[in-house]
Amino acid sequence: MSWIRVISYQESKGKLRRLYDKVTGPNNNVDNIMMVHGLRPHTMTGHMSLYKNVLHNSNNTLPKWYLEALGVLVSILNDCEYCVEHHFSGLKRLLNDDQKALNLRKALNEKEYEAFFEAKFSEALKYAEKLTVDLANVKENDVDRMRAVGMTDGEILEVNQVVSYFNYANRTVLGLGVSTKGDILGLSPNNSNDENHWNHQ
Repeated sequence: MSWIRVISYQESKGKLRRLYDKVTGPNNNVDNIMMVHGLRPHTMTGHMSLYKNVLHNSNNTLPKWYLEALGVLVSILNDCEYCVEHHFSGLKRLLNDDQKALNLRKALNEKEYEAFFEAKFSEALKYAEKLTVDLANVKENDVDRMRAVGMTDGEILEVNQVVSYFNYANRTVLGLGVSTKGDILGLSPNNSNDENHWNHQ
């Protein structure tokens, strides 16, 4: 499950148990990416707050499936199978069309963004790729190109934050050897109107 000691739901108590209760899925299942924070629960609070507000907040204007697609792309680029599988499962559920989801994943894997996405979304995927694998060379004109095809500055910020979050999450997972063993794939917080609602269903 991880290269460091993980405290299971059954072993947890006090503040950690309260945090686990906030993020549980069916049968008190807690995703391993959250349980890996068990030895320092305050870092789990920071992680979950960032995740919820960046990806699952009703004030976002970009479609949730697209934000998930950005996360899948970043995770593919970082070879983070854990996040690819979790978030592709969630993306597939949101699209409710298995073939469309597979076509989308193929476009991300092959970096053929225009084959599936409209110009606005395709340009932001190029930005996401550059921000992930060529960070030092990101320039103002990368933002200008997104703006030129219809991305608002607020949407550009959403893209930036999702890409930044997934780079953080990927490094948490890959740096600590977190696996999907025991996880239920594709669950996410349902209530996007309440930033403190973290339960996965």
